[in-house]
Amino acid sequence: MRKEDTVKLISAEGFEFVVDKEAAMVSQTIHNMLTSPGSFAERQHGEVTFPEISTTILEKICQYFYWHLQFASSIDLNSENLAVVSGKETEFPIEPELTLELMMAANYLHT
Repeated sequence: MRKEDTVKLISAEGFEFVVDKEAAMVSQTIHNMLTSPGSFAERQHGEVTFPEISTTILEKICQYFYWHLQFASSIDLNSENLAVVSGKETEFPIEPELTLELMMAANYLHT
């Protein structure tokens, strides 16, 4: 995979996640950072630092990006609002102890 096809996402602790650019673009905020006109560092270097998002939360967000790419186009919701793909319920797993931090990060990232 070519470097321009990936994006490096850096957590508050400095941990680096290299993800497919298509996956990162699930986030409207990241999409705007990487595609806005001008000479923004994020666009030039293909990396985005999140000083307020911990490694654990950023890892879960990266997992969600790939889950979204895999299931979003073929999702229907059942009566309990669970994603149903090909007759099987597909739910993105979120540990209860991560919920609050994930909600705050998702709000910032517009995911």
